[in-house]
Amino acid sequence: MARKAAFERLCFAPMTRFFDFSPAAVAALAQADVARALQEDVGPGDLTAALVPAGRSVTARILARENAVLCGRDWVEAAVRGCEPLAQLQWHVAEGQRCQADQVVLEIRGAARGLLSAERSALNFLQLLSGVATRTAEHVEAVKGTRARIVDTRKTLPSLRLAQKYAVRTGGGQNHRIGLYDAVLIKENHIAAAGGIRPVLEAAQQVAAQAEFIEIEVETLAQLHEALDAGARMVLLDNMALPSLHEAVRINAGRAVLEISGGVTLEGLRALAETGVDRISIGGLTKDVRAVDFSMRFEGL
Repeated sequence: MARKAAFERLCFAPMTRFFDFSPAAVAALAQADVARALQEDVGPGDLTAALVPAGRSVTARILARENAVLCGRDWVEAAVRGCEPLAQLQWHVAEGQRCQADQVVLEIRGAARGLLSAERSALNFLQLLSGVATRTAEHVEAVKGTRARIVDTRKTLPSLRLAQKYAVRTGGGQNHRIGLYDAVLIKENHIAAAGGIRPVLEAAQQVAAQAEFIEIEVETLAQLHEALDAGARMVLLDNMALPSLHEAVRINAGRAVLEISGGVTLEGLRALAETGVDRISIGGLTKDVRAVDFSMRFEGL
């Protein structure tokens, strides 16, 4: 029973040793991301917003232009308050909740200059992170009822990895390793450089205490046999056809966590999940994401 419980934790627990995604940690992350964004966009001052009278107050409303899973409230609030500290925000949609096309998700009251300066950065984060969460939710729904969990990868936008991985979690997915520092994923080049599957797995044990997990990628059923015989506990099945995936699950017989990666599409996702694997990792959740359309409308200008 203890071994089974440990196996389930390895399969399904979010792997976040070095970032806990607690509310306080997410808020701090948002502050840091937004600080960079505002420096990039506003810089020493908004020349266009300066054309608006300094004392003018307005109400701004952010509307969803399409159905989506809302994600990024901390980033929006950090952007707004970074430019207008006295702004009052009233959310009408909770983080992770679905919003409908033409629905008002947020109302903001404050100084016109500050809200105009914050507009683009706030919307950029809301659109991107909601896009990731929405796409993830679609994939999670597609595998509902199977044992497979949807997992992200390191294929993220530079400097926004943690924000995107947070969005994956908001959409119901799970995080793979955060970076090269928290887990080991042994790929083809590592195997070749180390001299084979068994030698590379033996070498990996030297850093096992520092790693959240050790996983090895295989491309054939023969390599799967070799990895399992060498004691692998997590195996990534790379670009295998459906018949081979079914056979891999049979060969594995519950000994290791099995993950699918490579060539995964939403249309073919259900068939992959029904092979009986534990995890399906999808780089497109964060790499090929399409931003959700939100807009901000002002009253009182």
